Amino acid sequence: MERKYSRNASTLILSALLLTAAHGAGVAGSLAGSEGDKRFPPYLPRNSKDPCTKTYKAYVAAGGHSAYATTPYARIMSSYIICGGHLNAPSQKAAEELAMKSCLATRAHYKVTTGGACEIAASK
Repeated sequence: MERKYSRNASTLILSALLLTAAHGAGVAGSLAGSEGDKRFPPYLPRNSKDPCTKTYKAYVAAGGHSAYATTPYARIMSSYIICGGHLNAPSQKAAEELAMKSCLATRAHYKVTTGGACEIAASK
């Protein structure tokens, strides 16, 4: 008779642990769809095919640690923006470093001297 009660107690305890673990997993969930920590609102061209718009949308959709870097946009001075991003890095700090590296490499590729420096606009 004791065995019957100990089996029910074990089942109850196991059920409680599974429910707690499932709740914790839901809270810790994916970063997909999150804009993360926005340092400033990035300027995104209205054209959905623009590379910077695509990069930002991919950043938001990414499920892991990611970052989006861009040059600031000022209507008076800027006729363009340059951006870079990195998706699903091992940490937020690593994502920020790699996004900055991507943005700086793009600036170097196009030999840009005006328009401002690359800055992290958002990271998660």
